[in-house]
Amino acid sequence: MQQLIDFILHIDEHLQQLLFDYNQWVYVILFAIIFVETGIVIMPFLPGDSLLFATGMLAARFPDQLNLLYVIMIMLVAAVLGDACNYAIGKYFGNKFLRIRIFGKQFVKQEHIDKTHQFYEKYGSKTIIIARFVPIVRTLAPFVGGVGKMSYPVFLTYNVVGALLWVVGITLAGFWLGDIDIIKNNFSKVVLLIIFLSVLPILYQLVKERRAGRKAG
Repeated sequence: MQQLIDFILHIDEHLQQLLFDYNQWVYVILFAIIFVETGIVIMPFLPGDSLLFATGMLAARFPDQLNLLYVIMIMLVAAVLGDACNYAIGKYFGNKFLRIRIFGKQFVKQEHIDKTHQFYEKYGSKTIIIARFVPIVRTLAPFVGGVGKMSYPVFLTYNVVGALLWVVGITLAGFWLGDIDIIKNNFSKVVLLIIFLSVLPILYQLVKERRAGRKAG
């Protein structure tokens, strides 16, 4: 767990090392990370947002080794295919996944499923877009959409739109802002800020529900 936290907080350094060690193979690594985070329901903890931002930073810093257009296209395809895979897992195997228990604990945490359902209740199909910017919910939203048999054409539309906004928006933010000294020299704090902004919708919803509960009581 400590290694994962270190990787997330210093993902710019780790990604730069991967770029120097593996050169063009870094495109495959980026594809794999984004696909696994969005496509495998049990892997919601991978650093999607900070990875996109750091990749944009490195594309600006090392344009000869990391082409911005290639990066965006590859990660965009990975994000779309990942959500499509997760939707299929939910549609065809969702109930089996929800029944799996390891050491007495549910394989896919019920609290995460419940929180994702709340997003669907509030935002409907737009959840697929909004969830792109919310860790954990990002991974579970297409899975829950599949379990709920959401119309695939509707899902695909929001999947593509959400992937475009997420990948292009955050990667370009890193490309344009990442070379600013205060950001470059305090990247771990920037990552924490990104994580905080990402979970803000969940925190807002929790506070809202707590206040509603107090009023009802």
